[in-house]
Amino acid sequence: MSRNLIDRFVPGEQMSDVLDATDDLVSSGRAVTIDHLGEDTLDRAQASATRDTYVRLLGRLADLGLASRTEVSLKLSAVGQALPADGHAVALDNARAICAAASSAGTTVTLDMENHTTVDSTLAVLGDLRADFPWVGAVLQSCLRRTEGDLRDLSHAGSRVRLVKGAYAEPASVAYAAKRDVDLAYVRGLKLLMAGAGYPMVASHDPRMIAIARDLAERYDRTADTYEFQMLYGIRVPEQRRLVAEGETMRVYVPYGEDWYGYFMRRLAERPANVAFFLRSLVSR
Repeated sequence: MSRNLIDRFVPGEQMSDVLDATDDLVSSGRAVTIDHLGEDTLDRAQASATRDTYVRLLGRLADLGLASRTEVSLKLSAVGQALPADGHAVALDNARAICAAASSAGTTVTLDMENHTTVDSTLAVLGDLRADFPWVGAVLQSCLRRTEGDLRDLSHAGSRVRLVKGAYAEPASVAYAAKRDVDLAYVRGLKLLMAGAGYPMVASHDPRMIAIARDLAERYDRTADTYEFQMLYGIRVPEQRRLVAEGETMRVYVPYGEDWYGYFMRRLAERPANVAFFLRSLVSR
């Protein structure tokens, strides 16, 4: 099963693996965002190594002519956010170096959102980075009760916001527990984003959410270049291709790296629903 997981959902452990996968996806008309796996590091040297890997990756994307259709996704905990003393400052410095490399390559960076304890720090880093790199993207999770307020703050012109349902197990005091409530919050979030002046990134594999997003885009007179859909690598591939064929922007989230096993085990341990999601995806594309 481990082998099937990496073959299906992660293109490989090496940079060459993800570059090959990216080339294939871009050739098919899809855009890409790349996540170098690794999170919650408590080692400063590891945080620096992750930064350097992203910088090299961005350079290779530029060299191969892939940067215009490929950005990177960054978990701040992978570049030092969780360090006990000065994690926030270390993560900001490392993220700034990655953003500078992205700017040189001609592409962008989106800051992944992690569990609720990191939201304030992540949004603070986002604000600091946007002073120099206004195109830095944010991720917000509809499962968190605070998200609608955060969406209102971030739905301004030039603001790139990826809306996800959320994959972390969160306490009921800060998050909706029932799937129905998470879905309703996702729809409310879509309305805020589509009605706003920013650039919505609709990250969902749910056919209902995709249909609702398209209806909202039409209601608010959005053209296909003013928003995009996002899905995970290896999941609902025919739907990805269908959306591209119908003129939509479809971006594929591609994780790679040696920490693929830890990535899946953490996701499966955090929420039982993730187990069913990945198992269904193994037998159905």
